[in-house]
Parts: sequence; structure tokens; C-alpha cells
Amino acid sequence: MSKEKVRMVKPSAEYKETYVAFYEDWVASGESMVPWVISKEPYPFEEMLAFLERSEQGIDIPEGWVRDSTYWLVTESERVVGAVNIRHELNENLFHSGGHIGYGIRPSERQNGYGAEILKLSLEITKDLGITKVLVVCDAHNEASRRVILRNGGIQDQNYVEPDGNIVERFWIGK
Repeated sequence: MSKEKVRMVKPSAEYKETYVAFYEDWVASGESMVPWVISKEPYPFEEMLAFLERSEQGIDIPEGWVRDSTYWLVTESERVVGAVNIRHELNENLFHSGGHIGYGIRPSERQNGYGAEILKLSLEITKDLGITKVLVVCDAHNEASRRVILRNGGIQDQNYVEPDGNIVERFWIGK
């Protein structure tokens, strides 16, 4: 499938059918769901939307978590092809291995340039939130994400080794 023009949208009932298809495509792939927020089952859909809205407003956030905003990457043909979760601040865990921006592209839509687009558009949102220096991370084995981050101006910082031995590469974008 060829790349279409895309835009970021706030999650809404308008995109229910295409988001559920996005979710089910990812589940069927058997891959880990990234960002974490897409692993939340979209049934009932209205409850998932309310959860996302509360998270953005900072309501009922679990201890050790921070406010976050979720957006979906939608094509001209109204297909959800990606999702991003933007953390409004960093706690210790996010500083080491989560970053400000967590994004993922639908498995069936990879290699179409959507990763670079979602990160570029996410960086515009972080500016609007007043975040001028953005931390973006990826697992050391994820060459595609590393290229996307570098293409968007990422400057590599020290890696972080998680307790299970996974190596997280950390990059800063901005001033």
C-alpha cells in the first residue's frame, strides 16, 4: 500500500470503526503494542475515550504516572495507521526508558514513511504543550525507530539498560 497524506486527530467516536480495525490488526500481529495506551481494549469504545480524556486532564492518574495526551495518525482515506502518546512531563522511569513521546505504526502500514510523519507531527504538539526539549527513546534493536528519531533531529544521549537487560537508546530533540 502506498503512503497517503496524514494528519493527527484526537481520539473520538467519529473514528470508532477504523480505530477498532487498527487495534484488531495489531492484536492479530502478535507484536507488543506500542505505545502502551493502544493495548487498552477499545470495548466499550466510549469508556476508552473517557479514560484517554481523564489522562489528558490529569484525573485519576495512577501513582507514578504523569498526564498524557493521545492522538491518532489518520490518512486521507480516514484509516487510523498510527498512534502516539505524549507525556506532558518526565518522571524517573520516563526519563530512563519511556521519554516524552511513544508512538507506533500499524504493522500492516510500516515502511511507508508514517513513522517519520507521526514523530514530526508529535514534535509540533510538544511545542504547543511548552515542551522544548523532547526525549524520545527506542530499543537498541529497533533500527527503523532509530532512523526515524535521527531524521527528526535526535541527538543521542546515554543508553539505559533496563532490569531485564534490554538496552534503551535515548535521544533529545530540541533546545
